Amino acid sequence: MNLTANQLGEGDFKAVLLVGGFGTRLRPILPFSPKPLASVGDRSFLELLIAQLRSHGIRNLVMCTGHLGEQIKEKFGDGRSWGVAIEYSKELSPLGTAGAIKLAKKYLQAAPEFVVMNGDSFLEVDLCHLIRLHRQHAGLATMAVVQVKNVARYGTVDIDVEGRVISFSEKAGLDVPGCVNGGVYVFDRSILEYIPEGPASLEKEIFPRILNHGVYALVAEGMFIDIGTPEDYARAQILHDKLYKIASPGQENSSVESR
Repeated sequence: MNLTANQLGEGDFKAVLLVGGFGTRLRPILPFSPKPLASVGDRSFLELLIAQLRSHGIRNLVMCTGHLGEQIKEKFGDGRSWGVAIEYSKELSPLGTAGAIKLAKKYLQAAPEFVVMNGDSFLEVDLCHLIRLHRQHAGLATMAVVQVKNVARYGTVDIDVEGRVISFSEKAGLDVPGCVNGGVYVFDRSILEYIPEGPASLEKEIFPRILNHGVYALVAEGMFIDIGTPEDYARAQILHDKLYKIASPGQENSSVESR
């Protein structure tokens, strides 16, 4: 059976958005707001991510909130005004990217797989294609990666010719090109078994731990922007019209095969 993008988000298919970070580097610009609510044009950055998910037919969302998370819940509520359904998982103390997902496990009990997105970066990627790839490989995780000219700010992802991730390299501060984590993933629900209770990092702890269980990558060739620094946040302001056109293309006709 083939699923259209419209049908993809029906039932229990969910996306988890990691929106609980402190946004330390943006604090001079956003002293009283969580980073995902940073304005990009006349809307918040988080609205951009919601639009992207909705355009791929994914309308069941879990917001993993933390720092100033009540502002996110107050703005988006149950999500109906944005054409989605939103549930909230609030951490009482910082749990990291993996710990936040583990805390949200009660919202994922009926989900055999789910999408995860960082709340402070945007990557132009075909989510339906990413999900198809994940199902084809039948691994624990599939990540979207992007080729950048300068990996100094990022850890790099090493991929073999078959698209399997073979290693991760920590930030080395080198001004060289390479593939970096784009902050968009598809996870099999069994990944939760590899995440401990309490604080944990996907990037530093969980991904290296599960490499032998199948972690794959899709190289995305579209726009990538991370608003974690004032410089890139300023770049997002310049590109806001283009970003929203990419996020809401009005074309929901791609398909993925169901399990």
